[in-house]
Amino acid sequence: MQLGVVTPVLTRLPRAHARWEATAGIAEVERIVVEAERLGYHHVTCSEHVAIPSDVAEVRGATYWDPLATFGYLAARTTTIKLATFVLVLGYHHPLAIAKRYGTLDRICDGRLILGVGVGSLEEEFALLDAPFEGRGDRADDAIGALRASFGQAEPSYSGSHYEFDGFVVDPAGVQTDVPIWIGGRTARSLRRAVELADGWAPFGIGTDDLGAMLEDVCATDAWAARTRPLDLIFQNERPLDPLGAPDVVAERIERFRAIGATHLNVRLVHRSLEHYLEQLAAMELAART
Repeated sequence: MQLGVVTPVLTRLPRAHARWEATAGIAEVERIVVEAERLGYHHVTCSEHVAIPSDVAEVRGATYWDPLATFGYLAARTTTIKLATFVLVLGYHHPLAIAKRYGTLDRICDGRLILGVGVGSLEEEFALLDAPFEGRGDRADDAIGALRASFGQAEPSYSGSHYEFDGFVVDPAGVQTDVPIWIGGRTARSLRRAVELADGWAPFGIGTDDLGAMLEDVCATDAWAARTRPLDLIFQNERPLDPLGAPDVVAERIERFRAIGATHLNVRLVHRSLEHYLEQLAAMELAART
C-alpha cells in the first residue's frame, strides 16, 4: 500500500485545518512536497473549485488552489513524486481543454500526472460557469472516453454521445497516452464508474465498513469480472491520523485499509505547525512500512 498526501494549505476546510496554514504559501507547500518525495510518498494532491458560494464556503471551505498552476510550480522542484488532481470536475471543461492543459503539465513533469476526476455536485458553481448540471453523470462518462482517446495524442479523434472531434492538432500533448484516471466521489455510482471506465477509485468521507460493503457488492458484478487489470483503491481516513501521538491507532487503521484492499492511502495528518507536519509525515511513512 503506497502513501499519498492530501496536501495542506492548498485546500482549507472549516475546522479541519491548522492555524499555521492560513498564512502559509507556496514555500511551505514546496517543503512538504519535497520532503514527501524524499520519504518515498507516491503522490501529492490538489483539488479544484473555481468559486464557492459564500454560504457554501462555511461547509466546504473557501480556499482551493488551482491545480494546474500549483503543480506546474511543484513539478519544477521534484523529480519522482506523482501529481494527482483530486479532483478535476469534468463538467467544467471540454475534454480537449483538459488534454491540452494537463497534457502540457504531464510533459513538464515528465509523465508524473494522475488525473483524478469527478462528476461534481455544486450546482451554483455549474451555473456560474455556464455548465449544464442536469445529465452531468452521462456527460462525465463520455468525457472520460474522450480523454482516453485524446490524452497524449497530437491529432486526437473521438465520437461519443456528448463530445465529438476530429481534424484538430493538440500540441504539446501529454507524455502518457494511458494517463491514470482516478474517480473521486462518495457514492456507489462513483465506484461503478471507476470499475467501468477508470484505473482507480478515490472516495472520501466514507468509513471503512461502508467501503468494504460497497466493494463486496461491486465485486459480484459483470463489470468487475470484465476488467482486464486491477483497480487501484485510493482511500483516506475520515479523521486526521496522529502517528506520533497515537501510533497504535494509526497501525490499526493501516491494517484495516489493507484488509479491504487499499492500494494507496491518502494521508491527512494531525499537525500544529509546518515542522510538526514534517515530523508526522516521516512517522506515517515509517508506520506504513513496518
